[in-house]
Amino acid sequence: MRSAIVLGAGMAGVCAALHLRRRQWDVVVVDRLEPGRATSYGNAGIIQSEAAEPFAMPRDLASLLAIATGRSNDVHFHWASLPRHAPALLRYWWNSAPARHRVLAQGYASLISNAIATHEELMRGTNAAGLVRREGYRVFHRGAADMAQAIAEAERVRATYGVPFKALDPRALAVAEPALKDAGAGAIHWLAPWTVSNPGALMAAYADLLAREGGRFVHGAADSLTPAAAGGWRVETADGPVEAEHAVVALGPWSPELLRRFGYAVPMVRKRGYHRHYAGAALDLPLMDADNGYVMAPMADGLRITTGAELTAPDAPLTPVQLTRAEAAARGLLDFGAGVEAEPWTGVRPCMPDMLPLVGRAPRHPGLWLDFGHGHQGFTLGPATGLLLAQMMAGERPYVDPAPFRPERWCGAARAAA
Repeated sequence: MRSAIVLGAGMAGVCAALHLRRRQWDVVVVDRLEPGRATSYGNAGIIQSEAAEPFAMPRDLASLLAIATGRSNDVHFHWASLPRHAPALLRYWWNSAPARHRVLAQGYASLISNAIATHEELMRGTNAAGLVRREGYRVFHRGAADMAQAIAEAERVRATYGVPFKALDPRALAVAEPALKDAGAGAIHWLAPWTVSNPGALMAAYADLLAREGGRFVHGAADSLTPAAAGGWRVETADGPVEAEHAVVALGPWSPELLRRFGYAVPMVRKRGYHRHYAGAALDLPLMDADNGYVMAPMADGLRITTGAELTAPDAPLTPVQLTRAEAAARGLLDFGAGVEAEPWTGVRPCMPDMLPLVGRAPRHPGLWLDFGHGHQGFTLGPATGLLLAQMMAGERPYVDPAPFRPERWCGAARAAA
């Protein structure tokens, strides 16, 4: 029986392990935490099948000035941390040019278009049906000009990718969400996405499915990964050393640090995000406030407010400036109670400079495979990239063209190991 160690028990790692196990591989998932307790937990709970194009960096001067002067709540950054982020950010900005972004979007769309189907395949074996709604989510706009522009953009996306939507004028939005105190200029209702009332519970359901199908979870340190003396790979765990023919790096934002030990210098934009739950809200479907850079999502634990991107040092103290602004803006739209948690949750989103995940074989190490860099869409894309990786590892014909996601594009050049 072929064997693999999967490093990382987030959405990407668990789903890759599930698809390998369904191909009769012996699979061990190694993480320091329980499944889905890091980045895969801290999201708005939306399987964003409408997000056919990756999130590009603004290139117009007005948007960049708004970010630089702190007037935009989409991005918050610390000037002292910019040298750390600048090389990857500049590549991100370069790849956000319209012509390059259109090319990148073709590969990205091939994965996103399979997001619902690959989640649905895994959900069939779980008790997660009660966590999921299949009615989409809404993007709220305050100004008429912004709403008109949003409709035009939604029509372009529908024409290009076949993504359905409905434009709601203020009256229709007020009927759909009667608890809103202000219907603004209306909202775009993306109809195809699924929403999840407890992302952590869905992750736990997938992890339980893997365990029932014969996969194993052990606590261990990913940075103990080394080539095994007899070939293959070895990692130290709480249950003792584990060896396998293959190893999969699915550590999200921590993947580049591990790969540096093997001579790969992988650039990444590490975006910190926050969320907090609040009691007593009466929102029906998740609502993105486009003007203020946050999402309100009804969850099992209360109303979850999630923020945009913060660029800071990896171990910097929490600075939930965006969450404070988001809460203030949200209270202008909806009545809700105090925060449930004493402090907000925070996590890091692993964004590649070309906005596409790395999925495939590491260039210079036989048996070492990569599945990370999903940006804001790890929760959405984990099952899709997990299936693609498992097909490649098993020597099957991939269900989508893997070329756009090949690791060589960011770790092909030989570098000295740290």
